[in-house]
Amino acid sequence: MNNLPKVILGRLPFYAVRSSQVCATRCYSTGGNETKFPKNVLENLNTAQEQQTNGVIYDKKPFRMELEEGKRYSWCLCGRSKGQPLCDGTHKLVQYKITQRPIRFQVEKSGTYWLCNCKQTKHRPFCDGTHKCEEVQKTAGK
Repeated sequence: MNNLPKVILGRLPFYAVRSSQVCATRCYSTGGNETKFPKNVLENLNTAQEQQTNGVIYDKKPFRMELEEGKRYSWCLCGRSKGQPLCDGTHKLVQYKITQRPIRFQVEKSGTYWLCNCKQTKHRPFCDGTHKCEEVQKTAGK
């Protein structure tokens, strides 16, 4: 953890994890040998999904949320939003020099979804279990 850059936001310390430090992804499976994640209907309509860096670790567990079909959401990638797991515009504050942009998404059908709060998922914005890896668990997130 000493080699992770420490970022102070308000009074809470966060630790950024470089993509090269993230462990192998552990996935939640819907059964059988096939791993299935919810689909972001807007994935092909914007480039935010292709950002190379991950945000700071906000929490070490996912956030359960009821989402509605057809409604647009903005998932916080930078990890600094006060309205986690959704974006509140904190990334726009120039004093933080944040390069990550939120991930805009919609779900195919209304229901309960698990959104990533460690900000290290490979299936943005949905949790893929990456928060369980040792590198994430060693950080000072919640």
